[in-house]
Amino acid sequence: MEEKTRCKWCVGIDIYERYHDEEWGVPVYDDQKLFELLILETFQAGLSWITILKKRKNFQLAFDDFDYKKVALYSEDKIQELLQDAGIIRNQLKIRATVSNAIAFMKVQEEFGSFSKYIWKFIDGQPIQNNRQSLKEVPSTTPISDEISKDLKKRGFKFVGSTVIYAHMQATGMVDDHVADCWKKQ
Repeated sequence: MEEKTRCKWCVGIDIYERYHDEEWGVPVYDDQKLFELLILETFQAGLSWITILKKRKNFQLAFDDFDYKKVALYSEDKIQELLQDAGIIRNQLKIRATVSNAIAFMKVQEEFGSFSKYIWKFIDGQPIQNNRQSLKEVPSTTPISDEISKDLKKRGFKFVGSTVIYAHMQATGMVDDHVADCWKKQ
């Protein structure tokens, strides 16, 4: 059986390869999935993505399957419970940001009809198809991620710097940064 050529960042680690092959760069329009990936990206800030992927099921359990309506209602007791959960990243600022981001997320839904409509409007609803030859060409931010980050912060979101937002754009298929020789680009 012929081995697939993949983007080099994921090669050799099963969980990374599965994520790359099945999720990364695939357009996401479902609000709950967009919320999940936004939360995971905010927890990743300052850490490696592999750390988050390995704890993903724990995050799913801890944050009620990423049900933003439930997360928005988390009490101080629930926050304290999460701070004791060794299965997730126990960063108080990020946990509290998740709760406030759920509230802000629903406000965006009220204004735009869905978070998906809001976020995809920044790129006119069409994924950006980049033609990167190597990983070195992939930026950590772009003017569009800068714009989205600034707008989200204005709307009360936290831990949504431009680097986090660009990673979210890649994860949700708003931008395709698979390199030229990757099987996903073919």
